[in-house]
Amino acid sequence: MLQFEELKRELEGQEKALDGLKVALGLEKLREEVEMLEHKASEPGFWDNMAEAQRITQRMAALKGKDETYQKLCGRADDALALIEMGDEAEDLSLIPEVRAELDAIGSEIETMKLSTLLTGEYDSNNAILTFHAGSGGTEAQDWAEMLFRMYNRWGERHGFKVSTLDYLDGDEAGLKSASILVEGENAYGFLKSEAGVHRLVRVSPFDAAGRRHTSFSSLEVMPEIDEDNSVEINPDDIRMEVYRASGAGGQKVNKTSSAVRLIHIPTGIVVSCQVERSQYQNRDVAMKMLISKLVEIKERENLEKISDIKGEQKEITWGSQIRSYVFMPYTMVKDHRTGFETGNVNAVMDGELDGFINAYLTALSQGTLGENIE
Repeated sequence: MLQFEELKRELEGQEKALDGLKVALGLEKLREEVEMLEHKASEPGFWDNMAEAQRITQRMAALKGKDETYQKLCGRADDALALIEMGDEAEDLSLIPEVRAELDAIGSEIETMKLSTLLTGEYDSNNAILTFHAGSGGTEAQDWAEMLFRMYNRWGERHGFKVSTLDYLDGDEAGLKSASILVEGENAYGFLKSEAGVHRLVRVSPFDAAGRRHTSFSSLEVMPEIDEDNSVEINPDDIRMEVYRASGAGGQKVNKTSSAVRLIHIPTGIVVSCQVERSQYQNRDVAMKMLISKLVEIKERENLEKISDIKGEQKEITWGSQIRSYVFMPYTMVKDHRTGFETGNVNAVMDGELDGFINAYLTALSQGTLGENIE
């Protein structure tokens, strides 16, 4: 039947894309590396150096994950072909929606894996630390910051990443003033690095009794989680530690004592904080990791030779330039000003459907066509 023939031709195109993806992933070399790492892991004394052993096992898991994901995609393509042939033979048009949905899902997964091959930066495979800051505008901006906080939590859940809150400072009446989350999973930073910058909201404010339209701003910082980095030498005398009582999300369990920790890097004015662990020492360890990650990210972004070259409070980095607008009124649209990618389904975006924006950014970055038309 004609409908099934068209679906079969589309599937053949996806199978060709799978062949190209196999080359892009370098599966042969990948499997050779896994074999080499497995041999190392079987050597006596492998666990004597715990840090190195963990690095190797994490690398093995990541490589095996890529291979398994690719093999599952090939299996799904085979199953889709069998379903098409069965439907064609039985002339069962009721199978078309099921086949259509599966082909769309396979195509989306191929595109995501293809984009992952573009993530070749030093820290792209790392976990990501996201920090949200409400802009000026009081309750309205703080509510917007919380909406973004929820949006990225939902994105992480959609992709099977583990998302945990590191710090959360409540807003005065609603929303949040600032918050940090850790997104754990392969290539979390590589995918989310495109989201750093200022996000603008246009809507009729639920906090305005007159029902007027408001514009609000919140910023998002994205850093790779870094355990150790030889380029980072932080003088203990350059750090001022403050302790305070935890509050906000997760605070109910830990706010009976002053266990929350705020670290201030005196030479740069950079501030990080953590309140979700049960002890002051644990919160300090997490905050220190956040500080190292932030200093390394700034150093890499600014192409500086050493951390000491970072001068002054990094407000221009924290707030950056506006990258995206979310319009709820008088029409609905979300537009990225760097790539021009846009969608009218603002509710889906706020529910974590961000792949179109991330994919457009990574594609433009790889092609050297990333726009400078930031509005």
